This record gives sequence, C-alpha cells and structure tokens, in this order.
Amino acid sequence: MNTPTRIALALVAAALAGCAVQWRNTEPARDVARAAEPPGSAYGGWRVYQQRCAACHGTAADGGGGAPNLLLRMQGLGPQRFVDLVLRRYEADMLPPGQGTPREALVDDVVERRRGTLAMPAWQGEPGVDAHVMDLYAYLVARSEGRLGAGRPPER
Repeated sequence: MNTPTRIALALVAAALAGCAVQWRNTEPARDVARAAEPPGSAYGGWRVYQQRCAACHGTAADGGGGAPNLLLRMQGLGPQRFVDLVLRRYEADMLPPGQGTPREALVDDVVERRRGTLAMPAWQGEPGVDAHVMDLYAYLVARSEGRLGAGRPPER
C-alpha cells in the first residue's frame, strides 16, 4: 500500500474514530418530571385546602390548627387511600401508630371530655372537594415532599 493511500485510510479511520453518535433527547427533563407528579393541580389543591381544610389542619398543613399534621400523614399515602380518607369518614382510631397524637392520649381526652368528636367530616357529596380531590392530593404530596412551600403555589 502506497503512502497516499495509507494517509487517506488513516484520515478516514481518524474521522470515524472521532465521530461520536449523539442521541437526541426526545423527552425534555421537564416533561419527564411532570409525568412523575401525581395527577391534579397543586394550585387548585391549595385553593380547596385553604377553603375546606386549613381551619383545622393549619394554613401550612402542619397541624397548626389543632388537627393532625398532614405533611407527616401524606408520606407513603397513595392516591386511592387519600381519596378514600377524604371522601369518607376519617375515624381517629384509623390513624397509624406513632403519627400525630398517641391513641392513649386520644382516649384520655375523650374520657375526660377535653375533646369532642374525633372524626374528620366526610367530604363526599361536597362539590368543591369531590371535583378537586386529586388537586388536593397533588398539593399535599408536593408539600409533604418539600417541592412546595407553605405559601400559594404558582398557577399552572
């Protein structure tokens, strides 16, 4: 093989070796992140929360109003269980152990008449909650995971 042919082959080989295949990202990161978020609008959920839940659970959902801290309760709570708890009656004895007020303290409060009802009202049939229960879930999950602060979330 003569020198010009060797040089030509070397240039072709070098060009091919230096040529890297680049994959085009067909799904931008923001689309992937949105797909991972629960269905619903955090802003819509914040509005429902402020209207229906904040008086008891506090404006930041941290139990500031005397009811349980929802930021703790939302951890590991899936959408089906959340909907069931919100739309149906939520009894205090259904609370997982170690979250919120201990069961013994609840019993003492009832026996000593320091506490009235131990049940959250059922929201089934309430149009504002029924229609936006997944928005409420999206808001509370985002708050419990630290993706949203205590204030008003952006409208999207």
